[in-house]
Amino acid sequence: MSSSFLRTLGLMSGTSVDGVDVALVETDGERIAAFGPSLTVPYPDHVRRTIRAAFGAELPNAATAVAETAVTDAHVAAVKQWSAQHGIALGSIDVVGFHGQTITHRPEKRFTWQIGDGCALARAVGVRAVCDMRSADVAAGGQGAPLVPVFHAALVRELDRPLAVVNIGGVANVTWIGEDDSLLAFDTGPGNAPIDDWCVRRAGRLFDRDGSLAASGKVDRTRLERWSEHRYFARTPPKSLDRGDFTDAWTDGLSAADGAATLTRATARAIALAARHFPQAPNQWIVTGGGARNPTLLAAIAQETGKPVVLASSLGWDGDALEAQAFAFLAVRSLRGLPFTFPTTTGAPKPLCGGRLHLPS
Repeated sequence: MSSSFLRTLGLMSGTSVDGVDVALVETDGERIAAFGPSLTVPYPDHVRRTIRAAFGAELPNAATAVAETAVTDAHVAAVKQWSAQHGIALGSIDVVGFHGQTITHRPEKRFTWQIGDGCALARAVGVRAVCDMRSADVAAGGQGAPLVPVFHAALVRELDRPLAVVNIGGVANVTWIGEDDSLLAFDTGPGNAPIDDWCVRRAGRLFDRDGSLAASGKVDRTRLERWSEHRYFARTPPKSLDRGDFTDAWTDGLSAADGAATLTRATARAIALAARHFPQAPNQWIVTGGGARNPTLLAAIAQETGKPVVLASSLGWDGDALEAQAFAFLAVRSLRGLPFTFPTTTGAPKPLCGGRLHLPS
C-alpha cells in the first residue's frame, strides 16, 4: 500500500441519537484503499436523555456540559471496545475523525454546534483526532451540511450516473452525482426524527422497528398534501436543517399507527420532492442510514419517486457504517488541506477545508 494512505478511524453519532458508529478506512482522502471492521455501540437510555436535554442550546450551560462529557466518554468507550473486539491496536491508527453530536444547527445565524471534546478524546485513545468539521463552512456562509457528498463521489466512481445517494438519519440528505462527477447536495427534509419522536410520545417505543407501526396504519392524505406545501421544499439548494425544524406535531390527533404511517410517508415525499432541484433525473436512488432498515419507508420512497430504490448494502457498502467511514475520509482530507465542502453542496463561497486537529499529548 502507498505510504500516502492512512489508517483512519471515523466516529459518528447522528441526530437520531442511536449510538456511536466506529469504522476503519484506509484512504488518502481521494481514493479508498480498503474498508476495515466497524462497530455500532448503542447509547444507554440515560445518555440519550442527557443529549436530548441539550438540543437547541446556543450557549454553554449545565445541560450542554453534562451532555458533552457523556458524548465524549461514550465515544472513547466505543473506540476502545472496537479495538478490543477486532484485535486492532490503537497505536496502529494514524488519525481519528470525530464528528461529535450535533445539538444545534442554525446556519442562518452562522452557528452550528457539535458537542464532544476532541482534545480529551485524543488523549484518552492516544491518537490524534480531527473534530469540528462543520464550523469553518458555516462561518463562511455555508450550510455546514451535508459533508459526505465528496465521500459518496469516491464510492460511486464505477456506477452509472446520474444517481442519487440518500442518507436517512434523524434528518435526511441527498447527494446527486452527475455523469461528469458534478455534485449537488442538500437536506431533503425530515428523516427518522419525527417518526422516532412520535413513537416515544404515542407508542411507548424508541422507534418504529421494521416500520411495523406505520405498516399497520393509514396515511392521512389531506394532512400530507398540506404538509407537502412547506416552503422548505421549494427553496433552492444548497440548504440544510436542524433536527427540530420538522416535528411530529402536525399529526397530533391521529392514532399511533396512522400518525406513524403519515410521518413515514412524509419523509418519503420530501425525498421525492428533492428531485425537482436535480439537473437530471437520477437513474436510481441508493438509500443508506437508519432509514434503510425500515421496509415501510423504503416502499414509500419507491412509490413517491417512481424509480428503483437500491439498498447501499446491496452494492457492498456498509450502510450502518457509511457516515463513520465518511468522517474517517474527511479527517484525512482535513490533514491534507483538501476541500470537503463546495458551493454546490453547502453553498460555501468556494471549496473549503475544515476541522481542528488535536494531538494526544
